[in-house]
Amino acid sequence: MLSLVIPIYNEEKLVDELVKRTISSIESFITDYEVIFVDDGSSDQSLKKILACQKNNGHIKILSLSKNFGHQAAYTAGLEYSKGDLVAMMDGDLQDPPELLAEMYRKICEEEYDVVSGKRIGRKSKNSRDLYAVLFHLLFKHIGEIKNMENSGNYSMMKREAIDALLSMKEKVRYLPGLRTFIGFRQGYVEFVRDDRYKGKPKMSIRKLFVLAADAIFSFSRFPVRFCLILGSIGALVFMCAGIYVLIAKAYGFAVIGWSSTLLSIYFLGSIQLVFMGILGEYVYRNYKESQNRPLYFVKKFYDGGPEK
Repeated sequence: MLSLVIPIYNEEKLVDELVKRTISSIESFITDYEVIFVDDGSSDQSLKKILACQKNNGHIKILSLSKNFGHQAAYTAGLEYSKGDLVAMMDGDLQDPPELLAEMYRKICEEEYDVVSGKRIGRKSKNSRDLYAVLFHLLFKHIGEIKNMENSGNYSMMKREAIDALLSMKEKVRYLPGLRTFIGFRQGYVEFVRDDRYKGKPKMSIRKLFVLAADAIFSFSRFPVRFCLILGSIGALVFMCAGIYVLIAKAYGFAVIGWSSTLLSIYFLGSIQLVFMGILGEYVYRNYKESQNRPLYFVKKFYDGGPEK
């Protein structure tokens, strides 16, 4: 059995096309399946449209969350409710082509992979968001502690053993592509060119993208802490050189009165301390979020095609 998890947030304009293409793609290679749409607190008609689609296809299940908990939390909710021997994740904006699911399924069944991820080798759209994504993957490739996930997002298919391993990690600040790579198992890739958005505006704002990128870096890299050490060492070296220069300048009488104490002590050291405090603050905040141990999401209602739960 295949379970496909698709988070939805205010996507009423493309629900019909999404359901049509997704169901057609899945039924081309398997008959035993479920498609779990996770309504992440939509305020438009997305939920009603999916419920209408469910009347025509009992394989569709809908997990309605009590509010918008975010992309990664919505995925986690769908994964925890999935029952399939194979579980796939796909964004609900049709930028990840559903037709690629058949190739992922083939690789798992015929080439014995445990995890198959979609790897982007290009993008049809050209905008600043795509540039930010390219820059993030380029940066993460060099500073991240997990490898072989360059240009891989949420789009993937996994065996049940891999899903169980993924769900066993309970951290609250989650970056699923990183966790998926971290669990190991035999991992493969399917290359594709990412489509432009079918309809509507992107629901992940630039701010949310930066927050997600920060979660990935702070969760899977020691670079921020090492950056503090490197910057502090450079600062100490510069301060020593500046101090030597000040002594020489005073000895030869060409020092400007007052500049050394003001600039060196306030601007230089003060700015370095602020950088350190900001980076350490990010770690403190993430530890605080973990210590709260709040649930990632709350379910308002689960529509499984039968009696409501």
